[in-house]
Amino acid sequence: MKKSILFATLVSLSFASFARAEGQTREASQERLRHAGEVLSEIMAAPDKGIPEEVLHHAKCIAVVPHLIKGGFIFGAEGGRGVATCRTANGWSAPAFFSITGGNWGLQIGVEGIDLVMVFQGDTGMRRLVASHFEVGGDASAAAGPVGRHASANTDWQMNAEILTYSRAKGLFAGLTLNGAAVRRDDDSTGAFYGTEIPTRDILSGQVAPPPGSEVFLNSIREAKAQSASTE
Repeated sequence: MKKSILFATLVSLSFASFARAEGQTREASQERLRHAGEVLSEIMAAPDKGIPEEVLHHAKCIAVVPHLIKGGFIFGAEGGRGVATCRTANGWSAPAFFSITGGNWGLQIGVEGIDLVMVFQGDTGMRRLVASHFEVGGDASAAAGPVGRHASANTDWQMNAEILTYSRAKGLFAGLTLNGAAVRRDDDSTGAFYGTEIPTRDILSGQVAPPPGSEVFLNSIREAKAQSASTE
C-alpha cells in the first residue's frame, strides 16, 4: 500500500515537473514545435519502421506530442502537450497547440517518456481535431497504426479508425492504443505563440499564416508527405 502511494506521488510530481518545464512562453512553444519536427523527421528517416506511405497520403491532419509522460501502477496515465497541422487548399496549415491527458487500464509499472504521433484520417477525424475537445476512442474512433514502408493490403486501417496512433520509446516505433485520452486546445500556448486567442478552426483551416518559428515542424510534415508521393 505504501509503495502504491509513493509511486502515485512520484507520478504526480513527474507530471507537475513536466508542466513547469514546458512553460507558457512563446519560446517554449517554439521549442515544442522544433522537437515535434525532429521527432517526425527521425521517424521518417527509417521508412521500413516508420509510418506507411499510404497512411501519410490519406492523412488530413498530423499531430505530434514530443515526450508524452506515461506512467502507471495498475492503472495508467498520460500527459503532454503537442502541435498539429491540417491540409488546406494551399498546403499545410499553421500549427495548432493542444494538450492530451487521460488514462487506460492495464498493468503498467514505471514512468516513461514517449513520443506520440496521431494521424487523422478523413473529414470526420479532422473535425474532431478542429473541435478542440474530444476523447480518443470515445468521441473519435482510434486504432494502433500500421508500421512499415507500406500498409498491408489486408488491414482495415483506412476503414475503421478516424485516428491512427503511434509511439516511439527508447528508439522503438510501434502502433499505440491510446483510448481514453482527452485532447483539448492549449489556450496558454496558443496565446503565447500567436500573441492573441485565435480559434483552432481558423488556424487549422488555413486562415492564419504560419508565424516565424513554425518552419521546422511544417517542413518535417512536407518532407514526410513528399515521401508518400509515389502512392499518389
